[in-house]
Amino acid sequence: MEAPGLPKLELNVPMVTVALLVALLALLKWYSTSAFSRLEKLGISHPKPSPFIGNLPFFCQGFWEGHLELRKLYGPLCGYYLGRQMFIVISDPDMIKQVLVENFSNFTNRMASGLEPKLVADSALFLRDKRWEEVRGVLTAALHPERLNEMLPLVSEACDLLLAHFQRCAESGAAFDVQRCYCYYTTDVVASVAFGTQVDSREVPEHPLVEHCRRFFQVSLPRPLLALILSFPSVMVPLARILPNKNRDELNGFFNQLIRSVIALRDRQAADERRRDFLQMILEAQHCARPASLAAFDIVSQVLPAERPGAASLQHPPAALSQPLTVDEIVGQACIFLIAGYEIITNTLSFATYLLATNPDCQDRLLREVDRFKEKHPALEYRGLQEGLPYLDMVIAETLRMYPPAFRFTREAAQDCEVLGQRIPAGAVLETAVGALHYDPEHWPNPETFDPERRGSSDISQASSPGERMEFLKPPAESRHEAFWQHCTRGTRQFQMVVFCFSKSGHRLKGCILECALKNNKI
Repeated sequence: MEAPGLPKLELNVPMVTVALLVALLALLKWYSTSAFSRLEKLGISHPKPSPFIGNLPFFCQGFWEGHLELRKLYGPLCGYYLGRQMFIVISDPDMIKQVLVENFSNFTNRMASGLEPKLVADSALFLRDKRWEEVRGVLTAALHPERLNEMLPLVSEACDLLLAHFQRCAESGAAFDVQRCYCYYTTDVVASVAFGTQVDSREVPEHPLVEHCRRFFQVSLPRPLLALILSFPSVMVPLARILPNKNRDELNGFFNQLIRSVIALRDRQAADERRRDFLQMILEAQHCARPASLAAFDIVSQVLPAERPGAASLQHPPAALSQPLTVDEIVGQACIFLIAGYEIITNTLSFATYLLATNPDCQDRLLREVDRFKEKHPALEYRGLQEGLPYLDMVIAETLRMYPPAFRFTREAAQDCEVLGQRIPAGAVLETAVGALHYDPEHWPNPETFDPERRGSSDISQASSPGERMEFLKPPAESRHEAFWQHCTRGTRQFQMVVFCFSKSGHRLKGCILECALKNNKI
């Protein structure tokens, strides 16, 4: 029954459908481009983004080539979009110094995508604010130089296995994949030092820990799924986190149970029976560690002995550890140890070996230095490695310049600030283009040339800006993990050069196919 006096409403279904479709398309169009005005408002140049995916096609050749092209086209301060996420790219040494030194207290957090596996979500990589400071303080105490020295015998055991394999290769005279050998070596060191388990990954590749370490690095996302996540993060990220993932769950369960079983074993052992590894250092340090001040955390100051202006602003009184590390957090630190080991040890040793094989004069000079060092220091010792091998340090530094383990890393601004006159809004992600800086001829003449001499100790102390010396740093972990792995690298190279020399087999770099010979029978 119709009410008298009211107009009769007729619903035109086709027109309503068309109107809704138009509104939906307008909403999609707005969503696809609404985030792409932020860089322009900041006055930062950038490539033109595509709807939804931003500048993802710009990096179709990879981020290394993309960063070099960005710097070439838009300068040392530029930006881009991945999906709706804005990135401000910096490769100017002075700006890097401002972010990582003077204003570091505003950039302690890293960008988190929400897709980080549980294994690393509770690590120093992704913990934030106060809890990051607390866990970082535990790591600083656990990886004190004296404690590092206690762990070096475990590294020597793994190094002995590596040298035994090189011995067999030298005696056979056959070419071999040196990168694969270093992968085995790194796995052995990580298993022994971080997870309290001694393995020989080359002879027993089916060992559960070796297998799970391998699977840890095989996790990847298909490109179409990655594009969807970048385009619709508010929907796809929560969906990806709740969807079942058998491999992820098995990895989490294995490493968590392994750490729990080792901790239970240590609790039953007497203090003098406990293995002196990274896990034990963490267990001991968390009961006595106090977070260090933020001044101790900036990753440039570790290579700057002189006092820095503005350092006092980074200091604030440390507070006691609010609660002991959880098992998940201990697992997270061990897994970062795994990541840092693979990044630094495997890649740096592989490239250093290749560069020495293709530069025999450098190899001969290093052989002579190691021979002299071995006469004075027959045993592997932390302080000896720090002081007694200057040319080896130059070789490793130049290798890290040419092949940085992490050629890009991010920092998130906690509050609005200005960096050398450039406004940085709160929540903005700054990405340091380490690779682009390392290949800038303005700072590094003939950057494609392997020249260890350019890294002489006088150059290190007199360089115009610490931001130029990013090859000394391992940005992703930003902790003493890197100091430990860099000294492992020095120790491994020392033992190798005592006995072996290398030469390139053919003209292959990929896979580092090399030949190995005893020093007394050089190739």
